[in-house]
Amino acid sequence: MMREGDACVALLRSKLHGLVERNRSLEEENKQLRHQVSRLKGQVSSLEGQDTDRKMLWKKLDNSSTGNSYLKEKQFVPNNDAKEAMDLNSTSCYSRQQFSRAPLVRSRAPRVPNPPPSPTYTQPIVNARKEGGMAPPPPPPPLPSRLLKSTKAVQRVPDVVELYRLLVRREGKNDAKSGSMGIPAATNSREMIGEIENKSAYVLAIKSDVENQSEFINFLAVEVKNAAYKEIADVEEFVKWLDGELSYLVDERAVLKHFPNWPEKKADTMREAAFTYRDLKNLESEASSFHDDKRVATPMALKRMQALQDKIEQGIHNTERARDSASGRYKDLKIPWEWMLDSGIISQLKMASLKLAREFMNRVVNALKSDPFTNDEELLLQGVRFAFRIHQLAGGFDEGCRKAFQELKMYASKSD
Repeated sequence: MMREGDACVALLRSKLHGLVERNRSLEEENKQLRHQVSRLKGQVSSLEGQDTDRKMLWKKLDNSSTGNSYLKEKQFVPNNDAKEAMDLNSTSCYSRQQFSRAPLVRSRAPRVPNPPPSPTYTQPIVNARKEGGMAPPPPPPPLPSRLLKSTKAVQRVPDVVELYRLLVRREGKNDAKSGSMGIPAATNSREMIGEIENKSAYVLAIKSDVENQSEFINFLAVEVKNAAYKEIADVEEFVKWLDGELSYLVDERAVLKHFPNWPEKKADTMREAAFTYRDLKNLESEASSFHDDKRVATPMALKRMQALQDKIEQGIHNTERARDSASGRYKDLKIPWEWMLDSGIISQLKMASLKLAREFMNRVVNALKSDPFTNDEELLLQGVRFAFRIHQLAGGFDEGCRKAFQELKMYASKSD
C-alpha cells in the first residue's frame, strides 16, 4: 500500500510540475501578445492621425486651386469633355494616387523610357523551314541538378500507408483528409479622398498624356510585341520594368485605350504568367525556409504547417487545372510555359512539402516525449495523417522524412 501511495504521489507531482510549466509558458505568451496589441494600437492611432492631416491638406489644396484653374479649364475644355468626365466619374473608381497627380501633369514633358532588362537566356534564331520541313521544337529545359538529386532521393514508404490505415481504422474514421484551413479572403478597402470637385482637370490630364506621350507609348508597344523570352524569370523582370514605365501615366487604362496599336492581350497575359509564377515561387521559398519555432505551442505550430501545406496543394491544383488552356495561349504569344509542367515549379513545391512533413513529424515526436498530458492517440493520428498526405502528394519520402517517420512509428507501436 505504501508503494502504491508513493507512486500516486510521484504521478501527481509530475502532473503538477507539467501544469506549472504550461501555465508559465502561457503567461509568457500572453505577455507578448499584450505587448503586440499595445504596439499595434499605437500604429493604428498614428496612421489615423496622418490620414486626417492628409485629408485636411488635400481639401485646402482643392479649395485654393479651384479659383485659379476655372478660367483655364473653361477656355480649353469643351462641353463634350465635361460630359466625358461625368461618365468617367460615374463608371470608374480610381486610386488616390491617380487623382492626386491629375492636376499636376497637364504640361509634362514627353517621357524618355528606360531600356528594358536584358534576358538571362538568349533564344537562338532558327529558320522556320529546313529543306521543306518544319524545324523541331526545342526540348524543355532540364531540371536543376539540386532538384534532380532530391527527386531521385524520394522513395515510396509502404509503412506510411499501412500505419495510416491502421490508426484510422482504430479511430473508426474513413475520412483521410485533414480539414482545410479556411483562409479568409483579404478585403482590399480603398479609401477615396472624396468626390472630385473639378472633373475636367482629370480629362485634361489624360488628353495631355495622349498627345505628349505617344512616342513613349509606341516604344513600349514595340517592346511588348517583340518580347520573346525562354525563361519565366525574364518575363517577371520585363513585367516589373513595364509596370514601372506605365506608372508614369496618369491612368494607364484610360490613356492606352486611345492607342489601337497597344498589344493589350499580350501585356495582360505576360502579367498573368509573371504574377502566377511569382506567387508560386514565393510559396515554395516560404515552405523551403520554414523553421519550427519551439517557443510556439504545439497546436498552434501544427496549424501553421497545415495552413502552409493547404496553400501549396491549392497552388499545385490551380496550376494543373489551368495548365492546358494557359500553355496554348502562352505559346501563341511567345511566353514560356514549361515552368507549369510537373518537372517545373510543381516539383519544387512537392520537395518543399517534404520539409514541412519532416518538421511536422519531429514536432509531434517531441511533444509525445516531453508533454505527459498530451493526448497521445490523437496527436499520433494527426502526425500520421499529415505524413500520409504529403507522402501521396510527393510520391514518397526523402531520407530525412523516412527517419522522422520511423520515430513516429515507434510511438505508434508502443501505444498498441
